[in-house]
Amino acid sequence: MPVPLHQAKAELFRTLGHPVRIRVLELLCEGDHAVHQLLAKVEVEPSALSQQLGVLRRAGLVRQQRIGGEVVYSLLVPSVRDLLAAARTTLSFLLADQAQLQAALDGEASVAEGTEA
Repeated sequence: MPVPLHQAKAELFRTLGHPVRIRVLELLCEGDHAVHQLLAKVEVEPSALSQQLGVLRRAGLVRQQRIGGEVVYSLLVPSVRDLLAAARTTLSFLLADQAQLQAALDGEASVAEGTEA
C-alpha cells in the first residue's frame, strides 16, 4: 500500500527539519561544494556534517561524487530552491505579522503607562 501523500510530505519536512541540513541545501543551491568547503561554511564537526549529509543523501535530495581526491555534493532536486524560497517568503510574512503585533503591544503599553502616571 502506498504511503499517503500527507505522510510523504510530513517525512520531507522532517528531513528538512534540521538547521545544518537547511544550511547545506542553501549552499548547494548556489552550486556544488566539496565536503571541506561545506565544513568551512557550516561550522560543525566533521562527524555532524557527515551525518546530516547522509540524511540528505538517503532522502534523495543530494548526491555525492568523487572528483579527484575530493567528495563533492550537489543538489539532486532543483525544486528545493523553490521550497527554500517559499520558506523565506513565509518567514518574512510571519515576522512582519509579529512586528505588527509587537507594535500594537508597545502602543498598548504606552497608553497604559500614560494613564497610570
